[in-house]
Amino acid sequence: MSDAFTTRTLNVSTGSRERVVDLTGDCEEFLREAAAGRDGLLNIFVPHATAGIAVIETGAGSDDDLLSALHTLLPADDRWQHRHGSPGHGRDHVLPAFVPPHATLPVIGGRLELGTWQSVCLVDTNKDNPERRVRLSFLG
Repeated sequence: MSDAFTTRTLNVSTGSRERVVDLTGDCEEFLREAAAGRDGLLNIFVPHATAGIAVIETGAGSDDDLLSALHTLLPADDRWQHRHGSPGHGRDHVLPAFVPPHATLPVIGGRLELGTWQSVCLVDTNKDNPERRVRLSFLG
């Protein structure tokens, strides 16, 4: 395969609590090697039924606000038909309808083209699965 398409898998430990994990640095590191100064697209994909990818501001409370909003939209209670795992785990399986498991972002000159306060984040509300894989793919 040519160097037009390159992919890598990240292993991300999210622990036993709900998390928003900033992956921007990992994406930039991957692009330094994979893009090598070229233009293209970065696809970020989490192959799990209970996690998503969001492009949001982090560090100023927005990540906590996102988790709070998800609690309001998707309460961890017994209303869910999907009933294995921790109480309310069924809502974790609905999460990807609101926070999709993928994002495709522009790469210009080998650099991720994000807005000033934007970060690429893994959103994981599933306390039962502390280890996640995230696939980064660059198409030049």
